Amino acid sequence: MAPFVADFDTRVARDALEMRAAQGAAALIALGAGTDVPVAVIMRNDLAQLEIMRAAARAGTVIVALNWHAAAEEVAAICDDSGARFVIIHRDLIEALGPALDGRTVIAVAPGAALRAAYGIDVHAANARPDCPEWRDLVAAQAPLQRREMMRPLMRYTSGSTGAPKGVRRTGSGPRRNFEDVLKRVATEMMQLTPGARFFTAAPIYHSAPSTLTSAALVAQGVSTLIAPRFEPEPFLATIAQQRITHVYLVPTMMSRLLKLPEAVKSRYDLSSVEFCVSTGSPWPHDLKAAMIDWWGPVFWESYGATEIGFMTMVSSAEALARPGTAGRMQMGGTVLILDGDGNTLPAGAVGEIYARMEAFGGFDYSNDPDSRRMAEKHGHVSVGDLGWLDADGYLFITDRKKDMIISGGANIFPAEIEAVLMRAPFIRDVAVFGAPDPEFGEKIVAAIEPADGWIPDEAEVRALLDGKLARFKHPCIIDFHDALPREDSGKIFKPRLRAAYWKETGRKI
Repeated sequence: MAPFVADFDTRVARDALEMRAAQGAAALIALGAGTDVPVAVIMRNDLAQLEIMRAAARAGTVIVALNWHAAAEEVAAICDDSGARFVIIHRDLIEALGPALDGRTVIAVAPGAALRAAYGIDVHAANARPDCPEWRDLVAAQAPLQRREMMRPLMRYTSGSTGAPKGVRRTGSGPRRNFEDVLKRVATEMMQLTPGARFFTAAPIYHSAPSTLTSAALVAQGVSTLIAPRFEPEPFLATIAQQRITHVYLVPTMMSRLLKLPEAVKSRYDLSSVEFCVSTGSPWPHDLKAAMIDWWGPVFWESYGATEIGFMTMVSSAEALARPGTAGRMQMGGTVLILDGDGNTLPAGAVGEIYARMEAFGGFDYSNDPDSRRMAEKHGHVSVGDLGWLDADGYLFITDRKKDMIISGGANIFPAEIEAVLMRAPFIRDVAVFGAPDPEFGEKIVAAIEPADGWIPDEAEVRALLDGKLARFKHPCIIDFHDALPREDSGKIFKPRLRAAYWKETGRKI
């Protein structure tokens, strides 16, 4: 079967998508959004978004990928910082952003039936703002662009959990790459994509890793690509079985939800077609990884990376079982250093700040913030704020985010370690551990817990779970129960929102 590209509404041949992308590239250039011009894209997962990504690749346009949950003030700040005068957006999102879009050229995309059903979008909202031109109409009016510009990477903004988001530009200093060549290396060297493969994800494409991996699948020879509007555990399994998916992208939160499905549901679907499943974004607790390997087989690979640097490491199922907790070894010629606070290289086994260099992905700058870029670099390597250590064989272990580390009574406490233990409990759906101010010890540990369906929250049961598994000084002082933790579609939890209630009276930044 010829390779295809699909969402849950529409399937087209890859050649047809590329033809539409060539028309879309011509449409972007006609608008004035061609080579090196930033265009903000505010969309959920659908086929139109993939078409726009491919059109931008052909036109040399720089896509500024925004989280569609962003508030108007956040959208305005990012558009102003990046210089994006053009915005491509799902129609139902326009009204809520109001003044943030004033003075910009807005191109609308009507959400399809599957997207409307997934997010509860009514038909009126899906067809709002008829004054904004429709992307498909602009495309249809153009002949395909015959030439190809050099593909620019998406411009992405970091999460901003310790301040305003920073824009990461790969069109700045350092080696400059045709990003399509980078994607082809990712497809073959990291994702192991071969002709006939079928790649599937439900992770939001506005995030760095899923968009890069999806883009890699779109340029790999003979590969089909399928995206879901959002992640739902059983429909995700059903799609794998029905479409005979070979390659999958998941994040740990999604895996945890899959594992908590009833056994009768899990055994209902044939997942034998899956050859490769990759996870990125957050540390993958060993118990979770072992359980997924036991269920799906040794098809799992974990990658560690960063928006600024790209994918850095990979670890196979066999390596993960042999070296519990490792994120793997550096890939594609990358190098890594573990440094202390004075910039000295630490020996194997010592925890320090992780600095990495990945020339395969090219250089980067922070938009309008050269000081942050300079401060992040030591010895030609860049830190993204993670702590970890290397073993004697060069395997990297991630301890935690530097900004998430809790210092209580002089002891360094890593939330990821506590979260991994709590997530073992079948009665906990998700958890976030963070520090709150304490007048005696500096900080105290807080665990915010989202209960699984059917469990009546019981603090004593949670504390009993930790007995014998963690030292007493790592036990939470406060356990809060939440109906739902604040999170993105990917499952990433907004810890700053949880911290804010504890820190707002201190005058300290969190």
